[in-house]
Amino acid sequence: MNARTEPAEAESDATPRPPIVRELLLVAGLFLVYKAGRGLATGHTGEAYRNAHDVWDAERWLHLPGEGSLQSLLLHGDVLVHGANTYYAVVHFPATAAFLVWLYLRRPAHYVWARRVLAAVTAAALVLHLTFPLAPPRMLAEAGLVDTARVYGPSVYGPPQSDHLSNQFAAMPSLHFGWALMVAIGLVAATRSRWRWLWLLHPLLTLTVIVGTANHYWLDALVAGALLGLALAVIRLPHRTAAAVDDPAPRTPAQAGTQPAEGRTLVGAGR
Repeated sequence: MNARTEPAEAESDATPRPPIVRELLLVAGLFLVYKAGRGLATGHTGEAYRNAHDVWDAERWLHLPGEGSLQSLLLHGDVLVHGANTYYAVVHFPATAAFLVWLYLRRPAHYVWARRVLAAVTAAALVLHLTFPLAPPRMLAEAGLVDTARVYGPSVYGPPQSDHLSNQFAAMPSLHFGWALMVAIGLVAATRSRWRWLWLLHPLLTLTVIVGTANHYWLDALVAGALLGLALAVIRLPHRTAAAVDDPAPRTPAQAGTQPAEGRTLVGAGR
């Protein structure tokens, strides 16, 4: 067994898993509350477009790069933009669910921490969705962006007037980015592989997709990152047990020989 995997496994053995039925009910309840809350935020069309103009102007004032510069890269080929739309449509929920399931099974202490952080970020996002409805850049004529999902497919949204299953005016903050960033941070914290930092590619790719497909502004991702940072500052990472600490430096030959010598003495004494 690899020496770097043993500490993490020791940690998972030392921490009892929360009851699975309770966790399923808790996660399902949080999801239903969030969906109901997003539904309450629908119908504020005029306010959502006014806020969109304000966000667009604020980004120009802050000299943030235009969303169109990133979208132009995706529009170089149908395969690329179709892949970005697919990533936006199908990765968000399954990746987060798989992350939580893996933590539950292998890193119970990290699971409780990650679930609390995600719940806090999602609750804060819901408050912003209710108080600050925001039309995405694909709906803002001033932005001059292409609604890539509608033109190239696949799309998870219908026309705003008839789409009663989702709130398209809940762009701020972007939970696509906030959850993706938490997945990466959680996996970096819960694993010890030298390759674990590659998980940061997930939020980076998600950021490229949400902005390039004109579903979110840069500020949507920045606000989501700020909310996540606050949640991580308040909800502490669980302390690792002594068994979870990385192995110390290798012992010298003299130190390594001490224990066998004692073993031989004990064996001799038994004779």
